[in-house]
Amino acid sequence: MTLSNIFFIIFVSGTLFSFLLDMILERIDFSFRKKHGTEIPEILSGYVETETLKKTCLYENAKYRLWIPSTILELLLTLYLVFCGFYPALSSQIWSWTDNSFFAAILFLILASVPGVLLSVPFALYSEFGIEKHFGFSKMTFGMWIGDEIKGFLINLVIMAPLLLAMTGLFKYASSWWWILLGCVYFVFSIAISVIYPIFIAPIFNKFTPLEDGELKTRLENLLKKCGFKASGLFVMDASRRSGHSNAYFTGFGKAKRVVLYDTLIEQLTPEEIEAVLGHELGHYKHHHILKKMLFMIPAVFVTLFVISLLIKLPFLYEGFGFVVPQEIPYQLMFIGTFLIALTFGNWSTLLTPIANFFSRHDEFQADAFAKQICGNGEALCTALIKLNKENLSEIQVPKIYSIFYYNHPPLLERIAALRK
Repeated sequence: MTLSNIFFIIFVSGTLFSFLLDMILERIDFSFRKKHGTEIPEILSGYVETETLKKTCLYENAKYRLWIPSTILELLLTLYLVFCGFYPALSSQIWSWTDNSFFAAILFLILASVPGVLLSVPFALYSEFGIEKHFGFSKMTFGMWIGDEIKGFLINLVIMAPLLLAMTGLFKYASSWWWILLGCVYFVFSIAISVIYPIFIAPIFNKFTPLEDGELKTRLENLLKKCGFKASGLFVMDASRRSGHSNAYFTGFGKAKRVVLYDTLIEQLTPEEIEAVLGHELGHYKHHHILKKMLFMIPAVFVTLFVISLLIKLPFLYEGFGFVVPQEIPYQLMFIGTFLIALTFGNWSTLLTPIANFFSRHDEFQADAFAKQICGNGEALCTALIKLNKENLSEIQVPKIYSIFYYNHPPLLERIAALRK
């Protein structure tokens, strides 16, 4: 690599900037937790016990202490792979095995990820079987964990392969307009996945059963009718097989839309509170939040692909990371260029996180307000949020600067204050 190369400088500075910012923010949150972690705000008096807050602090501190060495080693590995010329050596080796650009792209992305995966495995195992089990969340066995990892890898490979095939084909046959066509392929593919996922992919990991008849099903069906939301069904997911964490969500697209409740959620909340949680999710639907995000993402994706189409033609992009390339970049190497662009600029995306979080929190407040309106009052949603916060051992109070960067949902106290306004 060339130390004075602009792409190399952007990569190193972005990597160090993201690392230092994360370290500072996590330290700020840790210090705040030491001082205020066991304080019960007046708004939560009678809802939260000191013992729960102490357990929350222990849980968060355990995750923080694991995060520190994991993040430091990840930084060192990232820099080492670039400084030692790992990526050019890997590319040369792959091209000695095959001259097929599609297989070369697949092999490069798989093998380039191996060092990071190997580094992350010990930390992932300790997180799952050390921290999560100690605090009563994880129900995983080692065999189940291995099985999930293998299934996840194979599913990602099946999903990524068609996109890589399309990209390498467009590099070859539509060199000037590949970015426009790839953007179209990406969005068609995204919609197809949203239809396929709930029917074929999600059941690979969990069992989904129709919600049994009773008060809860009646409440939820009436709420869906009231909001004009058509779903293919109400389903319960056996989340408790793996974890004690709880959630509810919509998934699918068009007629494939379905409402999914974790079985842990049904155990932890009353029917009225689950109705309020569903009301919140319906708020996103009624305010067209997903559609608005898509309308923003479509031009953003095309602009990004256009910029990439210009940068991958520059020889000094490759030279900055140790590649020896001709002045005119052949289409066979362009997928390497897209990888290097992601490597170069990826860590600078941290600067955009507060903006994305701001709009996401705005949508969450809107969805909360809709739930309050459709359910008659906001108290059921308040108590549901408090219970979920307690059950998941989530922090009640965090520093403002920390929530700006890391919270795409408003902190608990802000949501309750808005609901009770």
